[in-house]
Amino acid sequence: MLKVILHADNKIMPFCEPARELQIQNRPLWLNQRELLAPYTTREVELKKNDRLQPVREETIVYRDNLFFNKNYIDEFVRLAVKGRRPVRAAFHSNDPAFREHAFPLSTSYTPAGSLYLADLWYYPNGPEAGVEPLVVDLQTREIGYYHVPTYMSGDTSGGDLVFQVPLRALIAIDTWVHIFIADTVFGQFAHGARFEKRLNEDLLFKLKIIGKAIYEGRQVLECSELVKVGKNCVIDPSATIHGPTFIGDNVTVNAGAVIENCIIGNNVNISQDVQLMLSVVGDGAFLPFRAALFMTTIMSGAMVAQNTCLQMCVVGKNTFIGAGSTWTDYNLIPIDIRARDGNGDLSIANRPVLGGCVGNNCRIGSGMIVYPARTIESDVVLAASKDRRIIDRDVKFEDSDHHKFKREAADKHKILYHDTDQGESW
Repeated sequence: MLKVILHADNKIMPFCEPARELQIQNRPLWLNQRELLAPYTTREVELKKNDRLQPVREETIVYRDNLFFNKNYIDEFVRLAVKGRRPVRAAFHSNDPAFREHAFPLSTSYTPAGSLYLADLWYYPNGPEAGVEPLVVDLQTREIGYYHVPTYMSGDTSGGDLVFQVPLRALIAIDTWVHIFIADTVFGQFAHGARFEKRLNEDLLFKLKIIGKAIYEGRQVLECSELVKVGKNCVIDPSATIHGPTFIGDNVTVNAGAVIENCIIGNNVNISQDVQLMLSVVGDGAFLPFRAALFMTTIMSGAMVAQNTCLQMCVVGKNTFIGAGSTWTDYNLIPIDIRARDGNGDLSIANRPVLGGCVGNNCRIGSGMIVYPARTIESDVVLAASKDRRIIDRDVKFEDSDHHKFKREAADKHKILYHDTDQGESW
């Protein structure tokens, strides 16, 4: 099968990078796409903006490279498409709970078609041609609660229960940083757990295997090696608590008192004493000093979150440092909708009662900062805590970076990787 990749060149803020370069589930998005489609394709063609595909007469799958999908979705999409032997395009019902609640808000990538929304994923049995029909794949959505809070925090209708609509089969266009949070946490870590529970309830042999392994190892079920996968050359303190499904890479150190639940931990990660990690993704080479805490949060490769800092529902870019004792708030004290930047850069309702913030790549954030919900800090920014700026109540752009105020010899020490330093604009 031929694979045709359409480039989505718009940069996802505040990272100043296109979606395909961003890390989701601790891998660049382009790599996730390539690996999941490898069983079906034998060659590929990449089309940049204004490029035209030469006519072909062979089985073809076409997709835009800002799409995140998991194995469950793409396997079912290909199965149904090949079975039908007709040109099709991936579609969602507008009332599908996972699409309506999580994929559609803030997005600009879906094409409306009556009661359906079309995604940029096509299948052609004999090469691209007209007459494409929509193909709706059942996402197998599960409603899963993650908080029970006072009703004044959740609205009048939910009764204090905050829930996610978790699809076992996931497809989402990455148009904003919020979609990275959704892909990693809701469509990633929550979905891992939901698929495990589904298999446990439906597959008796699998259930007996899990129980048998736990008894043999003398551990609780969620702590056994079937659910906690550990790579090579890892050092894990016996007092650390690790519950699955959790995936730990190679050369990882987990120190005394650490608690890890349903996480992805990359390679060469250092997790210090009493660190708390839950439903989070920690990138390769990250460092978490003592008493740092992540809840439903992504930190990408090379990032560091210093001691006594807690991040909830946040996304942190590559090679970024966040100082000690900083607080990313995730709830508006007055019950008004949290707004975030949509795919066009406009403030829109995020459709989340609680939501943290986002820091781009190569940032240096000082200690003791307080950041309001859904605020973003652009790549290459330096923020030094001072009496004039300790509370971040609006998005921080590159031109607002404190390093611009430093003397030239000091400012030049901060390497600018994602902006044109002459123009002060994103590449």
